[in-house]
Amino acid sequence: MPLRYQLMLLFLLFAIVPSVGLGLLVNWTVERVVERQVEGHTMQLIGKVNEALNSKMENLQNMTYLIAFDPDIDAFMNDNMPLNDDASGERMNKGAIAETEQNQLYGIKQTLQGFTTLYPEIAGIVLVNGSGDYISNEMYPRAEQSLIQENWYREAAANPGIFMVLGQPKERNLTTHVRYKDDEIVSVARSITDEASGRVRGVIMIDLKLRSVSQAARNVTLGKSGYVMVTDAEGQSVYKPEHPLIEHIPAEWFPSGESGTFTAETKGGALLFMYQSSTFTGWRTVGVFPTRDSISEVRQIQFYVVSFVFVVCLFGLSASLWFSRSIAHPIFRLMSYMRRAETGNLRPGRWSDRADEIGMLGNSYNRMLAQIRELISLNELRERQKRDAEMRSLQEHIKPHFLYNTLDTIHWMARKEGADDVSGMVGALSRLFRIGLSKGQDYIPLHSELEHMTSYLQIQQTRYRDRLQYTLNIPEELRDLFVLKLLLQPLIENAIYHGIKGRRGPGHIQVEARLELGRLLLTVQDDGAGMSNGRLAEMLHLLEAPLASLEASSPGITGKSYGMLNVQARLRLSFGDDYGILLESEEGQGTRVTIIHPLMRELPPIPQINNKERQESEWENS
Repeated sequence: MPLRYQLMLLFLLFAIVPSVGLGLLVNWTVERVVERQVEGHTMQLIGKVNEALNSKMENLQNMTYLIAFDPDIDAFMNDNMPLNDDASGERMNKGAIAETEQNQLYGIKQTLQGFTTLYPEIAGIVLVNGSGDYISNEMYPRAEQSLIQENWYREAAANPGIFMVLGQPKERNLTTHVRYKDDEIVSVARSITDEASGRVRGVIMIDLKLRSVSQAARNVTLGKSGYVMVTDAEGQSVYKPEHPLIEHIPAEWFPSGESGTFTAETKGGALLFMYQSSTFTGWRTVGVFPTRDSISEVRQIQFYVVSFVFVVCLFGLSASLWFSRSIAHPIFRLMSYMRRAETGNLRPGRWSDRADEIGMLGNSYNRMLAQIRELISLNELRERQKRDAEMRSLQEHIKPHFLYNTLDTIHWMARKEGADDVSGMVGALSRLFRIGLSKGQDYIPLHSELEHMTSYLQIQQTRYRDRLQYTLNIPEELRDLFVLKLLLQPLIENAIYHGIKGRRGPGHIQVEARLELGRLLLTVQDDGAGMSNGRLAEMLHLLEAPLASLEASSPGITGKSYGMLNVQARLRLSFGDDYGILLESEEGQGTRVTIIHPLMRELPPIPQINNKERQESEWENS
């Protein structure tokens, strides 16, 4: 930080900091007190809504017990009462239904009718036994399909004797005569079990009208525009007002615990959520209101505090600015020279004959610039040497990597088919190493690189035979261009081992070259297994920093990505970040790798390292 600002801060420290600290303390205290009051009041309202909902569900639970105790219903659940009734639409008896059985069926329906009359908020009750027979006054199936195959029946049967809140129905085979919509009812169910064996004898399901749930939360308001909504365990809305601030609350937003508070950003702005969970129903009662609806008194107190701090800061800043300027002005000139040096201009500055600390500092600054120029020259020399060494190292690493795979292929051939074709493979292998060495040259003609790649493909075709086909589309006018050696073979190797080998049936590799925007583009495309989205994203990330990825030496890089990263690293080291590899792949469709290479019609000159020359610094004339 400049000395001028340090002096200003020193003067302002004793005036502004106490004022700011006092303002923050008052603001924090007021906010905490108001937040506690609002949170406590809101939690009380939410708790009352939760208790009302639990009470309704407990009434439904007790209703299922009363229904199950009825003797006729018990006989129906034991499958001792065959049915033949138009209202039930179930199993047909060959003979006439006995008068006793008709009376039992009538008695069951009268019992269910009594419950729906006593509790108008009930939309329907259905009884289903283990054989798929059902009885209901209000509900019937849409299609001729056994109700025991329904998800709600299976879920209730999987929890014997436990009262379950199923929530709003989804795509079930039941409907009512009133034809309630799925978002207008909430379903609960309990399975009836045999006390001796624990066998599930049937299920009682009750549909509750959603308006009975909304009655408990409809008239509760929070602040200016807040409200109460009810969600299930997954965050789906069981009840919400007509124009909610948020349609759906994701389950992952809720912290762990039965109650709590959190905030979240939505399209309508920041919202504050307070919730309580019911262990009985599994539902959450959530209070929702915008954070901007904070108490207006808090905003007013904050305005007064900010105004006070602003006045104090303005007065102190004016006084400190005048005083610090009188001290720091002689240093501004030095700062301007330093800013000029930051832009890369290392010319020495011109100083007066001052003999004080400022003059001594200026002379030291000029000497420092001279040393920086010398160090930059030395660093450039070392960077060139380091880049050449890394290039050599990367090119040498690819030889044993390929030699291992080639020897493995020869070994496979010798065991599989004898030694008749080994001479051909060895000849191709010798051409590979001859072109790969290239008498120590880093750049070779494109036709030599194609010969190197073709020799490798001949070796692989001997192994894979009809499973591997390839085509070359290289214009004749491009074959004499120079390229960095060992570019295509690692990509062909990847296409075979991780593309063609992973697909069923024969595979095809296409190699082509073209000119685009003054650059040479070499493309290797296969129709193999391709890459998944995750693997493609990982490879693109590794290709952004190939040297760092190769130095990591992780098993995934060494096994599947080494060749491609090696080529990317050599291209970046040789030509810069504007050149390298473009990778495209789709799982099951294949992979396309494009090398962006500079257009080189002749070999680049061998870099010569010149002796370091010192340049005399000239004083700037005023």
